Amino acid sequence: MNDPAILSGYFSNFLIIMIRLSIILAFLPFFSSKQVPRQFKIGIVLALSYVLSPLISIDRHILDFPSIIIQEVLLGMTIGFAVRLLFWGVELAGSMISDAVGLSIATMLNPEMGRSTTLSSLLGLLAMLLFLILDLHHDLIYLIVKSYEVLPVSRVRPDMLFRQVISLSSEIFPMAIRMAAPVLIGMIIINILMVFLSKAAPQMNIFYISMPVHLLVGLMILMLSIPFLIHFLTSRFSGLTEEVNRIILMAKG
Repeated sequence: MNDPAILSGYFSNFLIIMIRLSIILAFLPFFSSKQVPRQFKIGIVLALSYVLSPLISIDRHILDFPSIIIQEVLLGMTIGFAVRLLFWGVELAGSMISDAVGLSIATMLNPEMGRSTTLSSLLGLLAMLLFLILDLHHDLIYLIVKSYEVLPVSRVRPDMLFRQVISLSSEIFPMAIRMAAPVLIGMIIINILMVFLSKAAPQMNIFYISMPVHLLVGLMILMLSIPFLIHFLTSRFSGLTEEVNRIILMAKG
């Protein structure tokens, strides 16, 4: 282990592995939270990179470090984006529900997403708990390690990664619509009923009546749809490992 050539080889492995790991972990929930100390995040990345350095073989004779860094950053961002996509969808669904029931005025500081509505924060917390309960953080770390066998360093195709990012971006809005659909449909029905009520009783102030009705009915529908939301998120999380595997295989070309 005191051979300078061996030590330099481990050090180059350490740096390259650290790039991919740090980018992916920066996108993961909990690890990317501003509430988690930076020392803890840096320690996790350094520890994993140190453990993996002797285990992962990298051909140093073909390395072009500027190109390798760009490839590793793009791959890490794409894999991290695929994971973070679900949480952005939950955040968007919460914003849609808040707009529909009239809670969008009340905002709070969310350490994960910046300023957001209360419902967005609650749904985001629910998604994070499901992510940890399903033990997906361990599965993703295992996939990152296995990715070096399937997709060796310097074999990444950036053009395939760009296509994958565009494909993933198109899924955020439809996914948010599906999660918010029960409340949105309920609010549409309430609005139609309010229109009929305003025609039947023009002297009534529909605006003041509709606000508490929207809030009460919207929250009731949301409570009743929580099992559906949990089932939907669980199914999406269950397919997350296959999605990451598909990204790795596509990046190989």
